[in-house]
Amino acid sequence: MISVTKIQIPALPTKKPRRLYVYLPKNYRQSGKRYPVLYMFDGHNVFYDSHAAFGKSWGMKQYLEKSGLELILVAVACNPEGNRRLFEYAPWSFHAPKPFNLDIEGLGKITMDWFTKELKPEIDRTYRTLPDREHTFIAGSSMGGLMSLYALVEYNDVFSGAAALSPSLWAARKDLKPLIKSHPLARPTRLYMDLGSGETMGNPAPVMFMFDLAKEFSRAGAEVDARNVPGGQHCEADWEKRIPIFLPYLL
Repeated sequence: MISVTKIQIPALPTKKPRRLYVYLPKNYRQSGKRYPVLYMFDGHNVFYDSHAAFGKSWGMKQYLEKSGLELILVAVACNPEGNRRLFEYAPWSFHAPKPFNLDIEGLGKITMDWFTKELKPEIDRTYRTLPDREHTFIAGSSMGGLMSLYALVEYNDVFSGAAALSPSLWAARKDLKPLIKSHPLARPTRLYMDLGSGETMGNPAPVMFMFDLAKEFSRAGAEVDARNVPGGQHCEADWEKRIPIFLPYLL
């Protein structure tokens, strides 16, 4: 079952509402059990092709029902105004090159403060969750993948695991390493991170940087699965193929 409601994030500069998706396991109403929770960015791309920005979703509902994995999945759509998604999914300010050619104000901390101080408590009040950090996870792709890395470190008291698929590491090259080095991680902390070989256009630098970050996460105390996915592209259809890898790993 998926509930879809319209919400606003008051601290972020947009008046347009966005969708909040909450997936409950099939037997949720009958079981009486409590469930782990996965939070995801770009919620409009998670469940429905008709809602997805490019007409193809991750197909998370189909995977969860077929696999039998039991969890609550909370997915929040991005800012619907122009390129404002880049602002709220940026942990730090940076300049976005072409095709954007924009100076991006990093509003990621405001976004994550809302996730952890407003959204998560409401989800824990409303649904039968396992609210402790060991059962709370976060995931995203592209800029949402970057935010997942940031959240795992900066909000490690909330999240014990993260999946960062095709993270936009280029947007934070100078900031990620110092952040990880200055934040020893609680145990357990588990990270899945990947880049597709089809999205780096033969340039080894992004992949080398990803594996370098993986080492930093490992030194900080995390268990890390980092992969260069053969032929992987920067799109929902490819991220869907990686669900059977990252989700059981986190859980």
